[in-house]
Amino acid sequence: MSVDLLPSPVAARYGGAAPDTIATSDVIELQLAHRSVRRYLPDEVTPAELAAVVAAAQSAATSSNLQLWSVVAVRDDDRRAALSALSGDQAHITQAPLLLVWLVDLGRAHAIAAAHEAPTEGADFLESAVVGFVDAALAAQNAVLAAESLGLGTVYIGALRNRPAEVAELLHLPKHVFAAFGLVVGRPDPSENARVKPRLPQSAVLHHETYDDAEHAGAVAAYEGRIGDFYAEEGLSHSWVERVLARLSGPAALNGRDELRSALQAQGFELR
Repeated sequence: MSVDLLPSPVAARYGGAAPDTIATSDVIELQLAHRSVRRYLPDEVTPAELAAVVAAAQSAATSSNLQLWSVVAVRDDDRRAALSALSGDQAHITQAPLLLVWLVDLGRAHAIAAAHEAPTEGADFLESAVVGFVDAALAAQNAVLAAESLGLGTVYIGALRNRPAEVAELLHLPKHVFAAFGLVVGRPDPSENARVKPRLPQSAVLHHETYDDAEHAGAVAAYEGRIGDFYAEEGLSHSWVERVLARLSGPAALNGRDELRSALQAQGFELR
């Protein structure tokens, strides 16, 4: 690892607001080059590639080694089409050959407890569900990095939470198991030419010793201009601030996810 002048992936990630110097490595270069892929070739994701991606996922940190997550690999065309319909008809779900559905899985732990005739009251608290969501997210991000190292592309599908009951039925999820999000995996279509999207400057997200909100207004204002230029070049709505405000505006903006608590409870999560 070394400290060098900014490589181009860093400049792209920050859109001209990068740190002056940054430590680099092959892994960091790969992470900085991450972008969402929404156009795929029909080429198969091989069983060996899937095994490597899941092995990387299982190598992520997990709270107390409880491993409160699982993943469903969906290759069947009809099932992916149904999941696409439940997620707002996102075409890349059906175009790519593989959809990974990441699960908060307390079902396995409940089964272990049942086999040992042990109590499970601790699983009824919100903390246990949070641990499952965190575990699933950590595992999935490891999977993304592994997939990209193999030349594959990915994009997350949070919209699987729009209609969780139908997703649970389609995937035959038992009680105490909940679909957190999906991950499309496949070989990127080079014609898409997906670009690295600029992020907020580090001054907006990096705090030293204690939280300091003094930088927020200036950092956001500067970012609004940079990301606006990026969105304009991509033919998208120009304002990041408007996107944030739209998502926070009310329950309708959540597209069904305002009912997340009741959906979790329907799957057996008590959330005390």
